[in-house]
Amino acid sequence: MLEALKKNAFNGKRKGPVVLCIMDGVGYGAFEDGDAVKAAHTEYLNEAMATWPQAKLKAHGKAVGLPSDDDMGNSEVGHNAMGCGRVFAQGAKLVNQSIETGSLFQGDAWTQLTANAKSNASTLHFIGLLSDGGVHSHIDQLKALVEGAKKDGVAKVRIHALLDGRDVGETSALDYFTPFEAFLAKLSDENFDARFASGGGRMNITMDRYDADWSMVERGWKTHVLAEGDVFASATEAITTLRERSGAIDQDLPAFVVAGEDGKPAGPIVDGDSVVLFNFRGDRAIELSKAFEDGDDFDKFDRVRVPNVVYAGMMEYDGDAHIPSRYLVTPPAIDRTMAEYLVASGVKQFSISETQKFGHVTYFWNGNRTGYFNDAVETYVEVPSDIVPFEQRPAMKCAEIADRVIQEVEKGEFDLIKLNFPNGDMVGHTGVFQAVLASLESMDLQIGRIKKAVEAAGGVLILTADHGNSDDMYEHSKKGELVRKEDGKPKSKTSHSLNPVPFLVFDPSFDGEYSTEFQEGLGISSVAATCMNLLGFEAPEDYDASIINFR
Repeated sequence: MLEALKKNAFNGKRKGPVVLCIMDGVGYGAFEDGDAVKAAHTEYLNEAMATWPQAKLKAHGKAVGLPSDDDMGNSEVGHNAMGCGRVFAQGAKLVNQSIETGSLFQGDAWTQLTANAKSNASTLHFIGLLSDGGVHSHIDQLKALVEGAKKDGVAKVRIHALLDGRDVGETSALDYFTPFEAFLAKLSDENFDARFASGGGRMNITMDRYDADWSMVERGWKTHVLAEGDVFASATEAITTLRERSGAIDQDLPAFVVAGEDGKPAGPIVDGDSVVLFNFRGDRAIELSKAFEDGDDFDKFDRVRVPNVVYAGMMEYDGDAHIPSRYLVTPPAIDRTMAEYLVASGVKQFSISETQKFGHVTYFWNGNRTGYFNDAVETYVEVPSDIVPFEQRPAMKCAEIADRVIQEVEKGEFDLIKLNFPNGDMVGHTGVFQAVLASLESMDLQIGRIKKAVEAAGGVLILTADHGNSDDMYEHSKKGELVRKEDGKPKSKTSHSLNPVPFLVFDPSFDGEYSTEFQEGLGISSVAATCMNLLGFEAPEDYDASIINFR
């Protein structure tokens, strides 16, 4: 149990709560074209950016524990950083280090996987997202795994690859799949057979999260495990054909199965095989892991048959539930989070979002920890998300979230209220500019409602974000020129941006207790210390510096 935080000079200065509003995927755009945040009619956010004390925060790269500043931030590492007040080396960096040092290939999990495949003369399967987006996985890491399998004497490898189109260009799949087919062909010889076995768009099959839509996982199971579906001679042929047939962008492409030389599915997963889910990020890896590892009590869908395999994840995706039971790389040990310190200090906390981001304001915020630190002073509320394409419901559940937040502000029972509006990120990933405008305008209306309630309660409202996305909706060249499609329209961008994010403070009872010139150049990990200060406490000495200088 952590010791209670020491009180600071601001303690007791406000009668209302601190309300921390995370506008997921809202940053400061670098380009006029495609900046939906700037283009949207958002009166309240515009007023905040024009008049509230503020700072721009770093939300990507090394500032959130990623390998380099060329790496875009994401919601998971962003909420980790904000929630623990420090920067930990994150998934991509840890996996890279493990591969570079060779420790991954010397670990027990890898040894068990390869030994099983060799002793049974069976297949080692790799399932995951095939791109260089670096948010869930990285193609270079998969290459290293395949090469490692050959080096360690595995005879047969099959790849079950998911198309990205969210963390990279929306129709960039062939830039990864076709060269990877060539890589596998070159690596194969009389003693080693490696090829694609199945695939499909990440938002169509396999990569659901937070139990939002298990039918996605069921479609993935049928594709990867049972090898059911349309069969093609190659992954390239499948993507080309299905793209023309469906008109879908990569993330939504229908599932496909790849044939072997005999024309039959090249890689159903059967008894005696080994399976690796090579995504390192946890949220969209947990459900498939459960499908492989849960026993007869699994009730999410009919798996038809459950092969007896040696299964491993790239990392442990849920440290409390220990999912999966076997993993290649140990995740960061994030301790002493902001929520845990506040619990020790008797601070009552309320956290809310809809399904798509509920785990971010709870699990990821709490250092990849499931459940409460102390349910006597913490309350979590999940608003069920709609199971429809986000561009069809761009408002998402922001009104319902705001309703409950306002209710709790007025009741006055909580000291800290934390919420996530997913709109700018989840709708931003669709690439539909009009829908993103609508999503941001819907969110803005709710921010206005919350602001009014906070003012009446004598509290403090903070607007910030975990990373950019909706601020960069069109592709630009390295020279900054707008990229256009054949029809002359701008090419949509569906991935996150590298742009800074806002930190804006509305404090209607302000009486000179701190400087309104906020510190610039900090990362979003500084949000934790700042919130602690505004709640009336000194932050731990090793937390990253507060954005606000108190007098």
